[in-house]
Amino acid sequence: MEKYKQVYLKKGKEESLKRFHPWIFSGAISHMDDGIAEGDLVRVILKDGSFIALGHYQTGSIAVRVLSFEERPIDDAFWKARLESALKMRIAIGIADSPSGNTYRLVHGEGDNLPGLVIDCYGKTAVMQAHSMGMHRCRKEICKVLLEVMKGRIENVFYKSESTLPLGDDLEDETGFIYGGNVDNIAIENGLKFHIDWLKGQKTGFFIDQRDNRALLEKYSRGRSVLNMFCYTGGFSVYAMRGGAKSVHSVDSSAKAIELAKANVEMNFPGDNRHEAFSEDAFKFLDEHEGKYDLIILDPPAFAKHRSALHNALKGYIRLNLKGLQRIESGGILFTFSCSQAVNKDQFRAAVFTAAAQAHRRVRILHQLHQPADHPINIYHPEGEYLKGLVLYVE
Repeated sequence: MEKYKQVYLKKGKEESLKRFHPWIFSGAISHMDDGIAEGDLVRVILKDGSFIALGHYQTGSIAVRVLSFEERPIDDAFWKARLESALKMRIAIGIADSPSGNTYRLVHGEGDNLPGLVIDCYGKTAVMQAHSMGMHRCRKEICKVLLEVMKGRIENVFYKSESTLPLGDDLEDETGFIYGGNVDNIAIENGLKFHIDWLKGQKTGFFIDQRDNRALLEKYSRGRSVLNMFCYTGGFSVYAMRGGAKSVHSVDSSAKAIELAKANVEMNFPGDNRHEAFSEDAFKFLDEHEGKYDLIILDPPAFAKHRSALHNALKGYIRLNLKGLQRIESGGILFTFSCSQAVNKDQFRAAVFTAAAQAHRRVRILHQLHQPADHPINIYHPEGEYLKGLVLYVE
């Protein structure tokens, strides 16, 4: 077995690791061997010299992301076992190999015991994204094993990590296909077609994590006027159209996102004039456009990526939901979300409660929403529960 350089923990800092939490924070480290570089595989040991974990080292608050709590080589057999486990779960829950769609998350970081790695499948293309330098350095080995494990399910692997790694722009030259190269970017979700912008789009090109919530929205859309704020590529809008909405307005500050939203609506509902799109700031739109809606979706980007931004984020959620509640008809339905990992369910719900009180609206919770099953939460890593949502009936 390869000899890895070692990271030594301070006394008493191993308790979370004994509970299989996959992160080691920089403050828990006593000292390290010389010459450990960004992304190196390291062996984590206690003060008495006993082994506790293997993981990828990275400068920053999270210093080590744990790959294994067992002493074993991190080699092709390791990657194969982890990827086979991820695929087996997606097949078991009916998401992989589904007759109604070919869009799903195959690897969800800590949720699949592969911290720092995301792999999304769009038809025959897998989009791989590294959130740690260790995973970035392992991308070619992972790609090779991924093709073996998927057994013909995918023919292309696109690598997209320039927005998720500290090197940022230095990785632009490495963004692109690392296997294959098919440019067909149309994927299917619950029988609906979507253009996926994996080159310049957010995340891996599409927000797969809202699949189940989009399907729920479809059931509430019939006969309603729908406003989809922060629409990105129009996922909720397309579902609302199929659900029988009488009108759908899509709003996003990105002109490119609006063009994709319009293209997705046109691809599924050619010539349908129920849809209208606006490239405009969300708060400005809510302030300046008159008229009310029967169904509103508020799905903003993360207001808080770190705990230091929590206070301002909660103020932002209050302000946004207040504006949404002021624009909804009596008897209307509000779908409201937070994807900020630093904001927990109770904090988000309290922000929406405050907005409802300030709007003087009677509000009932119909559903409490979360991420779908292909974005699993490792039971030892509760921080993985990042997507929170509420469906409200507003009188």
